[in-house]
Amino acid sequence: MTPKLELRRVSKAFHGDGLTVQALEDVSFAVAPGEFLTIIGPSGSGKSTLFNLIVGLLEPDAGEIRLDGAPAGQRLGCAGYMPQRDLLMPWRSVLDNVVLAQEVRGVARAEARARAQELLPLFGLEAFADAYPAALSGGLRQRAALLRTLLTDRDLLLLDEPFGALDALTRRELQDWLLGLWARFRQTVLFITHDVEEALYLGDRVLALSARPARVVKALPVALPRPRRQGMTAWPEFGRQAAELLEALGIPI
Repeated sequence: MTPKLELRRVSKAFHGDGLTVQALEDVSFAVAPGEFLTIIGPSGSGKSTLFNLIVGLLEPDAGEIRLDGAPAGQRLGCAGYMPQRDLLMPWRSVLDNVVLAQEVRGVARAEARARAQELLPLFGLEAFADAYPAALSGGLRQRAALLRTLLTDRDLLLLDEPFGALDALTRRELQDWLLGLWARFRQTVLFITHDVEEALYLGDRVLALSARPARVVKALPVALPRPRRQGMTAWPEFGRQAAELLEALGIPI
């Protein structure tokens, strides 16, 4: 099967004020179409830099990025990208926020709004279409940001710690909701997290990165069946794999 995304020996450094910071070094991995890949690593290990390279906001110093089996030169717009902050525009309603990607692509306003309104109930936002971001809880803001990302109409989605700022209960609720969404639309998802349990619970595979400069130190297939449920985090195999990831990350168990 041709990978949806492939990185071959990608490296990236930043230069300034007489200093060179090597962010990524010799990073290689492939992602299959429809796979849910979670990525975990220490703070500052270059995970967000990795996403910026994939979507074309940065260019690698060495190595190659390939999409659908072909070298990917111009990558801007190749993926739906949700950064760590929801970046909802406070002066726009929820509906007007989620159609932004379609507007940028030149979709007619009426068509964009009609499509978004069809999906609002799936995201639990039907009662908030005319509300402004300040009126939403953190969980609802993340749902709106995810809907905006989905409406980019890309079959590759990059989600950079979308649940990192949420409380534990809301986070678990949105994990299950996201898995249901992915099962329905089956896009290829790359999901950054700092949470080993979240990485295992969501992913088909977990990619563990070292401290800067980031290298792939482990690619672990998750030994949990789908569909997932929160009780699986108490399974012995889940605990064994969590310990395996912590060891790969150099975290004492």
